[in-house]
Amino acid sequence: MKVHFISIGGSVMHQLAIALKKKGYQITGTDDEIFEPALSNLRESGILPENIGWNSELITPDLDAVILGMHARADNPELLKARELGLPIYSFPEYIYQESVQKKRIIVGGSHGKTTTTSMIMHVLKEQGMAFDYLVGAKLTGFEQSVQITYAPVIVCEGDEYPASVLEKRPKFHFLFPHVAILTGIAWDHINVFPTFDFYLEQFVIFIQKIEPGGILIYNDTDPVLVELIEKNKRSDIQYQAYGIPQHEIKNGSTTLEVNGIKGVLSVFGNHNLMNAMAAYYACLQLGISAEAFLQSIANFTGAAKRLELLAKSDVTNVYRDFAHAPSKVKATVEAVKKQFPERKLIAILELHTYSSLNVNFMNEYKGVLDGVDEAVVFYAKHALEIKKMPDLPADKVKEGFGNDALIVLNDKSELLNWLMKINRVNANILFMSSGNYDGLNINSLAEEIMPTSS
Repeated sequence: MKVHFISIGGSVMHQLAIALKKKGYQITGTDDEIFEPALSNLRESGILPENIGWNSELITPDLDAVILGMHARADNPELLKARELGLPIYSFPEYIYQESVQKKRIIVGGSHGKTTTTSMIMHVLKEQGMAFDYLVGAKLTGFEQSVQITYAPVIVCEGDEYPASVLEKRPKFHFLFPHVAILTGIAWDHINVFPTFDFYLEQFVIFIQKIEPGGILIYNDTDPVLVELIEKNKRSDIQYQAYGIPQHEIKNGSTTLEVNGIKGVLSVFGNHNLMNAMAAYYACLQLGISAEAFLQSIANFTGAAKRLELLAKSDVTNVYRDFAHAPSKVKATVEAVKKQFPERKLIAILELHTYSSLNVNFMNEYKGVLDGVDEAVVFYAKHALEIKKMPDLPADKVKEGFGNDALIVLNDKSELLNWLMKINRVNANILFMSSGNYDGLNINSLAEEIMPTSS
């Protein structure tokens, strides 16, 4: 197989290119910019482009496939030539499906918890010694890459609802046709892509319709929006498996999960992670993995990168980082930390970084999400607004949206550092929540700096 990548430097695209090279395919690719870690990864794999920029001479009639990344524009010269030659052109998810036509496909969708649930399934399958391929949106301990394509009989994919490519505007998870589908919940986000909630909901209706006949939909029945959507779009040719918050016990900061009368201690915590674990269990059950085997395997799962990741710890303080940015994710993360450590003060620093979160018209969606926090800061960089060409976001509008007059709103990272150093951090958990980087702050080193040494 000869495969060419347009925009090979993308975070997931370059991982697929490397995976196909390992499978024995002949790979070429181009991009107009390639940054680390893609640059080093491609170089080590021997498929780093000789020159930066597009090269239509690489588009030849003998190519079996051209894979088009999100970064490429519609007038890309390589894309134009590929269309002129009538070559097969695929978006990333379309090509993943081509590679998995003969596999059993487990696809995890939903507005939140996709990465963690996918990671849990992958972790258990690996612990059980099963052969499988995968696609996940984060770095996982024990996995060299975020994409693997081999000749395994099973593939586990994180399936998101955002557009597949510049040519194919339909959501990625519409192209994966699951045998085992998971929906973790629905909460409106990314209003620049989905301007109305009804339009957003429709994408999940279509996903349900894409489940293979005889397949199964595993869904979160604590989400009334999702439950109503499923009831209105019921299919007679698939099975349904509901899940919610399972039986569990929290003692001395440790969570024990119970499944079918069997108990196991988890390394992660929070109601959202308990539900993620149940979704993962029901998926693994479809592959013949028992409750006992599942609990034994999931015990040492510590989470995906930036998902309630413990950055620093002492006897009196823990510092966590979480990818939470959408309202439902922020609320779930706050509740998880507060419930796990009820005796500790909770300090939260939420960065607004996405188009939705920086949009004044979306701010009311955050109402009440930080109410469980003892001291809260909302941070957003003026630079982020400028890059996204968005108008200024007044602090009073942020406080009004969150419904919290005591909220501290900051735009300058030095002010954020000063605030962090001044507050009492003893007997506290400090929670950084963002899909960005706080205007360039090194959160890993900062976590150590702000760690109090004694009570």
